[in-house]
Amino acid sequence: MFFSLISNGTPVQQEGHDVVVPWWSFTKTVLSATALSLVRDGLIRLDDTVPEGPFTLRQLLRHEAGLADYGELAEYHAAVAREDSPWSPDEMLQRLDASRLRYEPGAGWRYSNVGYMYVARLIERVTGLALEEALMQQALAPMGLSRVRVAKTQADLDGVHMGAASTYDPGWVYHGLLVGPLSEALIFLDRLMAGHLLSDSLLQEMQTARTLGGPIPGRPWTSPGYGLGLMQGGVDKGLTVCGHTGAGPGSVVAIYRCAYGTDTASCAVFREGPDEGSTEAEVVKRLSAIFKLDMREV
Repeated sequence: MFFSLISNGTPVQQEGHDVVVPWWSFTKTVLSATALSLVRDGLIRLDDTVPEGPFTLRQLLRHEAGLADYGELAEYHAAVAREDSPWSPDEMLQRLDASRLRYEPGAGWRYSNVGYMYVARLIERVTGLALEEALMQQALAPMGLSRVRVAKTQADLDGVHMGAASTYDPGWVYHGLLVGPLSEALIFLDRLMAGHLLSDSLLQEMQTARTLGGPIPGRPWTSPGYGLGLMQGGVDKGLTVCGHTGAGPGSVVAIYRCAYGTDTASCAVFREGPDEGSTEAEVVKRLSAIFKLDMREV
């Protein structure tokens, strides 16, 4: 296990924090922040429909666009396990019957990697840049981060700690897979939430979450929700956290920030294996220790 902790903007504890790891679905938080930077710059608007369908950027970012997810396909998981070459995006969309919306946009919620593939395409169209260049220009470099990249081929994963997965082709992640030091993922979230990239109003939009129900068995969420590229809601110890968990073959990463009174803390944990719940619980435990919540009424 590797972890990194920031308290009130300052690193305080870390182990293996400079190990380069796959950011998995924490990539969605970076994609969302990048898209919102384009909203900030007046280049796009949250509630305009996008060319891929009758849904808006806001609905894509909050998984409310009515889209299905290729993670639902048994043949997708079988192909990854066989180490097949990734399908082309068009083949993936055809296999998923992705043009058929599963509900009216805005009327429901369904986690969709396809929606974030469309967000990545929108970012490339608006900026005129390849995705990695756009993310660096709009979001990563302004945060002082330089060691993050988009992995496109198996060779791009050389030197990346992939946990229990011996081989993996990042082409199976259709919205793009960021890889970089665990510490830089944590710095990105901490600085993003501290207002280093977006205005207060856009941060408020980002953190306006759709409530997803009650506790999740086996995970520390007591009142989970989803904002614009952020998992957000209540967890054990009475904390409210925002950030993202990501999982892929061989590993899980969980990166979250919370405030307690006037103090803030952020924690990132990377673990081998498939257990999202225990990885999130480790984050909650370490955040609780920062605030000494075991000794307070919560």
